[in-house]
Amino acid sequence: MPETLKTESLSNQQELIPQLPVHSDPKKLSREIGLEIASLCGKHFLKLNHLHYGYWPKDLEVDITNLYIAQEKYTEFLISHIPRNVKSILDVGCGNGQNAKRLIDAGFTVDCVSPSPTLAQRTQDLLGSGCTIYQSYYEDVITDKRYDLVLFSESFQYIKIEDAIKKTQSLLEKDGYLLISDVFKNDVEGKCPLSGGHHFSAFNDTISQYPFKLVKEVDITDETAPNIDIENKLFMEVGLPAWNLFNQLMFSRYPLMTKFIRWKYKKKIAKLQTKYFGGQRTGQNFKKYKSYLLLLYKLNESMQ
Repeated sequence: MPETLKTESLSNQQELIPQLPVHSDPKKLSREIGLEIASLCGKHFLKLNHLHYGYWPKDLEVDITNLYIAQEKYTEFLISHIPRNVKSILDVGCGNGQNAKRLIDAGFTVDCVSPSPTLAQRTQDLLGSGCTIYQSYYEDVITDKRYDLVLFSESFQYIKIEDAIKKTQSLLEKDGYLLISDVFKNDVEGKCPLSGGHHFSAFNDTISQYPFKLVKEVDITDETAPNIDIENKLFMEVGLPAWNLFNQLMFSRYPLMTKFIRWKYKKKIAKLQTKYFGGQRTGQNFKKYKSYLLLLYKLNESMQ
């Protein structure tokens, strides 16, 4: 093959590979990759449009085939709690842009924040040029725009509490709103088998120092806990057998290397097995250790 064709071929291949930013914090990078994988798997295997939890009313059967319905109900629930005087919204951690699209369809002007190049591009393709996508971490967003409402739909837990509140205050119009719909940790004894979420007591202590007044608090822990049972069932009935078969295959083909890996990373492997295949990631434990809350605050500069 001529050198020019080789070069062109390599260039075309490189364009197919999404370029992820280099981070000093590996947790942030792994989180972004995890979201992108979840988006791809959900879209292609379960026909899911969203990355967030599903909202399960009592009359909806808890089954993975109904997850797409539960996710749509979650979005409807979210939109129903946006104040009537809101016109412009900043969607922080917009996922693949589906929530933003629903908001635009409902008549709102929406911009988005996403640190992931892949998800940011997917959102831009979905929403078009009328929507500004800030491809950065929320704390690093630079803009002169101000919004009537800043929305965190399952994204608040990934940002330091004070950083998120300070940034939100700077981006809101006078008398604007902060809407958080996310998981928080309860102050209870014992070690939670489920990761994620700020301590609700720490959040309350921090936001009380800023000019935000609580307008509404809705607890939807019971309506979101079924997502954990569905996830646990997948881990136990699909993930665990697949993991065991993979281990058998590796040991049969590369016994010495497999033994070395098991010895070298014994603690990490045991930790992963306990976390994902220990059977403790249940809706019952979710309700014990976590609360899923919708919190609506209004900025009131006179409180300062």
